[in-house]
Amino acid sequence: MEKPKSMHELQQEVDKYINGFEEGYFPPLELLARLTEELGELSREVQHVYGMKKKKSSEAIRSLEEETGDLLFVLVCFANSQGIRLDHALDTVLQKFKDRDADRWTKKEETK
Repeated sequence: MEKPKSMHELQQEVDKYINGFEEGYFPPLELLARLTEELGELSREVQHVYGMKKKKSSEAIRSLEEETGDLLFVLVCFANSQGIRLDHALDTVLQKFKDRDADRWTKKEETK
């Protein structure tokens, strides 16, 4: 079984791919627009799967996994272009949530 890649490894892989082209990363506002576009596509798929509005017979079937991957790819591009390590960013926000929301939600009972 293949070992899962770390977030840092994924960022490095995307960076190598993008830097293989003369154009490189899009400017930040373009990446933000692309991120918004991909989020809209993911939202549309969630609506088709779980919501009341189902696909037309003429619409292509795209998976939630594929749309999530598209969104993640553009997010990684944005982070890379801004020098953001996503693993560090996520660690920081998780710690913030753990501190701020420590008693906000009902905790599940631990099993032994």
